[in-house]
Amino acid sequence: MATSYLTQEGYDKLKKELEYLKTEKREEVAIRLREALDGSPLGVDADVEVEAAKNAQAFVEGRIQYLKGILNQAEIVNHLSETDVVQIGTEVSIKTSENEKETFTIVGRAEADPIEGRISNESPLGSALLGHSKGDEVDVLAPGGIYTVKITKIS
Repeated sequence: MATSYLTQEGYDKLKKELEYLKTEKREEVAIRLREALDGSPLGVDADVEVEAAKNAQAFVEGRIQYLKGILNQAEIVNHLSETDVVQIGTEVSIKTSENEKETFTIVGRAEADPIEGRISNESPLGSALLGHSKGDEVDVLAPGGIYTVKITKIS
């Protein structure tokens, strides 16, 4: 697995989720599965509940393994108070060719949440912005084609 770039906040959040899954959620799903297996009368409804409980258990175990992998390969990126170039952990404001203004924080893929304004360093926009400075016009190669943005602020 490749290096997972995380802010300290993101690392702590994923570690907390892992602990929750390993303790509370794992036990909750185990109880659900036991109850489904012990349920009576047997029939289609019981089979459906057993299958749903097994799927929930598989999801939890898969998520635990995924989080362990990310955390084991994590490199903590400290928030830089002042920087001249876009890096992981920086907040960057851009203006599109349509004069729309947007602000994002560049984070590793495990922390990406575009709705919250946190974009991955591996996304088309995030990777295009890396290494550029305020005032730079940057071409972004996206699935819908190439577009240009201007960096208006880095913090």
